[in-house]
Amino acid sequence: NPFEGLVSHLRASWLSGKTRPVEYRMAQLKALGHFLDDKKKQILEATASDLGKPPFEAELSEIFLCKNELHEALNNLPRWMKDEQVDRTLAMQLDSAFIRKEPYGVVLIIAPWNYPIQLCLVPLIGAIAAGNCVIIKPSEVSKKTERIVAEVLPSYLDKDCFAVVTGGVPETARLLENKFDYIFFTGSPPVGRIVMTAAAKHLTPVTLELGGKNPCYVSDTCDVTNVARRVAWGRFFNAGQTCVAPDYLLCTVEMQDKLIPALRKAIDDFYGPNPRESPDFGRIVSDKQFRRLRALLGSGRVALGGQTDEAERYIAPTVLVDVQPSDPVMQEEIFGPILPVITITNMDEAIDFINSRERPLALYAFSSDDKIVTQVLERTSSGGFCGNDTLMHLLLTSLPFGGIGSSGLGMYHGKFSFDTFSHLRGCLRRGMGREPLNAPRYPPYTPQKFGVIRATAKVTPKSDCALL
Repeated sequence: NPFEGLVSHLRASWLSGKTRPVEYRMAQLKALGHFLDDKKKQILEATASDLGKPPFEAELSEIFLCKNELHEALNNLPRWMKDEQVDRTLAMQLDSAFIRKEPYGVVLIIAPWNYPIQLCLVPLIGAIAAGNCVIIKPSEVSKKTERIVAEVLPSYLDKDCFAVVTGGVPETARLLENKFDYIFFTGSPPVGRIVMTAAAKHLTPVTLELGGKNPCYVSDTCDVTNVARRVAWGRFFNAGQTCVAPDYLLCTVEMQDKLIPALRKAIDDFYGPNPRESPDFGRIVSDKQFRRLRALLGSGRVALGGQTDEAERYIAPTVLVDVQPSDPVMQEEIFGPILPVITITNMDEAIDFINSRERPLALYAFSSDDKIVTQVLERTSSGGFCGNDTLMHLLLTSLPFGGIGSSGLGMYHGKFSFDTFSHLRGCLRRGMGREPLNAPRYPPYTPQKFGVIRATAKVTPKSDCALL
């Protein structure tokens, strides 16, 4: 296997204990910060070349969010690493019981192409903070950004503990043949199944950050202008190539009639009368993805947009109406600047529609009535939830980010990243003396001995502790 030697080298580094001291981890995290600062211009140029990302969107999503995660880790790492003392029974009051947060070992991070810096570095921050050695596999689809990660990032990190591997599907398949101690994958559900299957051969734990069709319910009681602006921003940010973008709208016919002109105005306000000429609207990452998205435009009827240019890989911000649940656009995650509208008669029907499909990575609900937003939250299930806005829940490092069911497994961001890449090792330390206290557990067994153990080792229900 072409990667066996690399994996063995990193495992030897990890076994040496090099990555365990807090000082080492913080030094590597600070080095990541220097990389983001020093190479900001190259990152913006690379993401513009790969995805047509406007500098504003690239700096916000690729650099700013990474810096937030870095600062969160640097500010809190010594506290996160501390042993966590736990409750003890009467029999163990003289002992020490604690949880130690230990690194897994050698971690593999497989990143996608849509946010090629953020979705590579944010899990890397968690893996470094937890004390692991890491192999990073950036996406070969976003070529210019892959080159920065492969050629520049390693010069900022300890090469004995961190490495970057490039290549396409064949190389990734060979990489997955190796035994890793943890695998973190961001991508599509079909590839996620392949990664999980490979991990199962070695009983390797995984985090899978997958996608899904994220519903967006808009009730009849809302500020239509605000809804249109927030939905349009979330759907068309990065030309719709965002795993938590609102994938389709659910609303009544009456609300659809109000939303279409409001969305038209929002798109015009954001990108001008011809979004193709706007410096603030991106492009599709590849010819393959462009052709896939263009085929989806045949679903329903184009109410807004619909223009395409294959040479530029340009698809206009598009809204589809008269869409049926059986249409192709509703059979897969769109991952592009296309927004279908599904009409329903009321909130109950919208909730039933959401619950009849796979659980999404994100779910959005808009209403001026808090009770309606609460109902949607309480009666549905999704990886994350955002009421009266889109995407914004990602900005909080205090919230976990992850999917459920077909949209993913596991979570990260902030301390959740540290926890994901840490093994929680349950530890009990007892003294060598006081042996008479252990006598009740030794044979020969008697009812009296069991009575002593039960009295000193049981966990008492709260109701039994009530004062009479």
